[in-house]
Amino acid sequence: MALPPPEDVPEEILQTEIITDARSPLDGEPLTVAEYEELIADLQEGPDIRPRLSPEVEYTIYLLHLRRAIRSVFPFLLQ
Repeated sequence: MALPPPEDVPEEILQTEIITDARSPLDGEPLTVAEYEELIADLQEGPDIRPRLSPEVEYTIYLLHLRRAIRSVFPFLLQ
């Protein structure tokens, strides 16, 4: 059984190492910790990407959800 090279850092030490640099999840460019946290916060607070639907379509979707809920409780109804 061969031993690892002396410059190889053990995995136990790597697991406890504090990460002080990061990469952007968008383009992979290096970031500082503060820049990374700011980017993640901006991405989480991002704009609402849900499409706007007409009230009739939203009501139809609501009725379909309601129908699915009723069917799960009373499977013999709505055949």
